[in-house]
Amino acid sequence: MQDCKKLKIFSGNSNKPLAEEICKYLEIPLGDAIVTSFPDNESFVRFNENIRGMDVFLVQSTCSPANHNVMELLIMIDAAKRASAARVTAVLPFFGYSRQDRKDQPRVPITSKLVANLLVAAGANRILTMDLHAQQIQGFFDIPVDHLYASPVFFEELEARDTNNMTVFSPDVGGMKMANAYAEVLGCPLGFVAKRRTGANTVEAMNLVGEVDGREILIIDDMTETAGTLTAAAQILKERGAKKVSAVVSHGVLNDSGRERLKSGILDELITTNTVDMEIGDLPIKKLSVAPLLGEAIKRTNTDSSISSLFQIKGF
Repeated sequence: MQDCKKLKIFSGNSNKPLAEEICKYLEIPLGDAIVTSFPDNESFVRFNENIRGMDVFLVQSTCSPANHNVMELLIMIDAAKRASAARVTAVLPFFGYSRQDRKDQPRVPITSKLVANLLVAAGANRILTMDLHAQQIQGFFDIPVDHLYASPVFFEELEARDTNNMTVFSPDVGGMKMANAYAEVLGCPLGFVAKRRTGANTVEAMNLVGEVDGREILIIDDMTETAGTLTAAAQILKERGAKKVSAVVSHGVLNDSGRERLKSGILDELITTNTVDMEIGDLPIKKLSVAPLLGEAIKRTNTDSSISSLFQIKGF
């Protein structure tokens, strides 16, 4: 692109397809770099082109294997700084460890703060991320953080659907604010499921509030790993007469148990994004691309332009 100043984009191994999509949107080639591991699994990075004085963006979702992907990103940042990059922006479409954002029991870490410290210590100048699990994580960084939302991408998809018989639900009380934003934009009533977590990977849905009988339900959440919350909510919603239950989730970091739960058919559809490189297979998943959104944010960061207009919703 003509208006981009010395812009270089490189990718780690966690989500190279997304990085390639971002570069296609910006009409620039993906940077040439070796990001690999030694036989003992130590990460190794080498940039195969000159980045001296460049504005470098490193795309890496810190999803599973989280520890390896975090370390890979830290080494990429260090290599870029030592190669005299003018500015290094860590682009984390999915920020791992975001659920460990507070001490909710004795003698536990605040790991998201630790990861923030590591990124800063490695030499990152800026952070670009999307739909953090907790808003306060932005304050864990002592460098600028641009926090994007996937909601404009979802709204564009939902705009084409009939929402006259839809109720928007939050799977828990904590997600009411986000669910309410969707309900207002779509002009739908709002409800929530009261749940109780019985273990790290198991959730028991207890009760619900909202219009359900004979309606299509849209559950809003920021991420799903085991799909326990979503399927437990879908189960009780269908028991109360819901005609169809779909879910909108920014980050689909599904593990094996999550895939099995989706195969059960309790949840009719999962709408998610490509912040995590995930194979869909025969699962009832629709994956939307956030590459244009991230690409536009990268372009505007590079040209020192405002990114606030990216939060505006087209067509509403």
